[in-house]
Amino acid sequence: MTAFVVLFVVAVVPLAPTEAVLIGYGVLAASGELSLTAVIAVAAAGCALSDLVNFTIGRSVGMRALSRVGQRPGPRAVIAWTAAKLATRGESILVAVRFVPGGGLVGAVLAGALRWPIRRFTPIALVGALLWSAYTATLGYFGGQLFTDPVVATLISFGVATLISVPIGMAVKAAQRRAVDAAVPA
Repeated sequence: MTAFVVLFVVAVVPLAPTEAVLIGYGVLAASGELSLTAVIAVAAAGCALSDLVNFTIGRSVGMRALSRVGQRPGPRAVIAWTAAKLATRGESILVAVRFVPGGGLVGAVLAGALRWPIRRFTPIALVGALLWSAYTATLGYFGGQLFTDPVVATLISFGVATLISVPIGMAVKAAQRRAVDAAVPA
């Protein structure tokens, strides 16, 4: 029970090393010490709760913070790009951004700041948290199945997660950079 409380707390706290902890818990599930289904459910609940808190923070202070950040052309273009993507393809963007380190936090705050209705945001937060938690814990689980040494299994699983999330983050940054370049006079 203590292990699940720790997992939940790590999942709720913004910028905590949730990915590394969840991969480790997946490795433990592969050894039979924990239930993989319970690991995924607890992590998803914690991540979804974190998203809802961050959404509320974005709702209350986000626009003031965005207006301060958006005074320069570069950040203003990034905010405009993100707002446009959230307006047209918001659900898929919020789910995809969860796979970028720190993306769940940023997406939730921006959705709140951009005044998304909570009834629209909540199901997306739940789906994104569940998919990300399942993906991450399953990586650890498969690593634990392939390698008997838990440290090696965790490191290999974390390496695979990094190889997957880095290109996603690079693609988002490249799209934002193109928006900045288009908005900033040469």
